[in-house]
Amino acid sequence: MITLRKFKTDDLALFWDIAYSDPNAEWTKWNGPYFKDILPTREEFINKIGPENYVNNSNRRLVIMNDQIIGAVSAYFEDGQLQSWLEAGIVIYRQNIWQQGVGSTAFKMWLAALFQQYPNLPHIGLTTWSGNKAMMRVSDKIGLKLEGQIRQVRWWQGKYWDSMKYGILREEMTALSSFGKM
Repeated sequence: MITLRKFKTDDLALFWDIAYSDPNAEWTKWNGPYFKDILPTREEFINKIGPENYVNNSNRRLVIMNDQIIGAVSAYFEDGQLQSWLEAGIVIYRQNIWQQGVGSTAFKMWLAALFQQYPNLPHIGLTTWSGNKAMMRVSDKIGLKLEGQIRQVRWWQGKYWDSMKYGILREEMTALSSFGKM
């Protein structure tokens, strides 16, 4: 059983262990690796980043499967305070459950929750890169449309990759839901 729930302060240490304790974890090779993000230390995450950016943040949720934290979903407004251009994402940290439909199920749930949370929002987007075939498959599988492909703008491992922009409209999500596909 897969659920999404808000972060609690008590989740931060375990979440850090699962998500950030291994700087060479497989997920780091697929989730925007060209940004070369440095993972936070345990202390930074538990004492500052987690409380400020994760706990009580309605745009971040844990992905729970069988009472275990396996990932996280997030959303942010591309246009800042205007709040009309929402981008969403997902990371499943536990590689042993990849390619089992878990990410697709959790991300569909997240999109539905976001449309409910923002009742006036007509569109939700997702950005990935052409090297992340799994995220492109998830996007296609759950009904997101490829809305743009910005060619050769992500430099990674000695070559340029495309930025892939997906999105779904509220009425498309509703139509998918009404036919039992969601």
